Amino acid sequence: MDNQNSDPKIIVVTSGKGGVGKTTTSAAFATAIALRGHPTVVIDFDVGLRNLDLVMGCERRVVFDFVQLINGECTLNQALIKDRRVENLYILPASQTRDKDALTLKGVARVLEALKKRFQYIICDSPAGIEHGAIMAMYFADEALIITNPEVSSVRDSDRIIGMLSSKTRRAVQNLEPINEHLLLTRYIEKRVGRGDMLSAKDVQEILAINLLGLIPESVSVLQSSNKGIPITLDDNSDAGDAYHDAVARFFGEEPPKRDKKGLFARLFGN
Repeated sequence: MDNQNSDPKIIVVTSGKGGVGKTTTSAAFATAIALRGHPTVVIDFDVGLRNLDLVMGCERRVVFDFVQLINGECTLNQALIKDRRVENLYILPASQTRDKDALTLKGVARVLEALKKRFQYIICDSPAGIEHGAIMAMYFADEALIITNPEVSSVRDSDRIIGMLSSKTRRAVQNLEPINEHLLLTRYIEKRVGRGDMLSAKDVQEILAINLLGLIPESVSVLQSSNKGIPITLDDNSDAGDAYHDAVARFFGEEPPKRDKKGLFARLFGN
């Protein structure tokens, strides 16, 4: 999709429903992009909770945070945490002690402009819901990863998020080219889909009418990696990690490597 010399891209990872895998996806996607050699930063917009640094394994290295940076209480270099495993990967953690209202459009814009001078990809890990924090995370986005579980309530909430992306973001307000929207279907269990216990990928895609970037299977390795503070895309033996790498390949307009996939995965993506 983009080469090293193209304009910086801001990607929001969003969903109306909590617990669908936004932070896991933010960490996985940012890591996979950085592994390709692109300078990448991932920002935690979930002010008050702050889970991204746990998933990224850098919680003990947090000194300053996103809100302090916005308020001018620290410099960009002081707030950024360099990942110790992946070159070109940085984390900007959220504050645990502030309210989401501490994020302002002017402040967020100022930080993003500074980050665009250093990074090719800026991943914004959105909080759940459709309130202030979520709007701040999506407002300046160029691309959106909409994270959805194959269940009716999750799909309905994602439909609301798609509506917000087309009405409450900078591109919508200024009548610019729309945000590129991509669907990631997480916690997917093909056997349950076959039994009719879960919506199929085709069902979800037809309801939301956006590009399906990938299916992330339900996997115990995701929970294990999160508990260890290791992004799942650093686990070479995880089917979920492979699925995220394949989704990133599609994001860049590439054909993912052929893997031993069966059933619906093969039919949907031709592998």
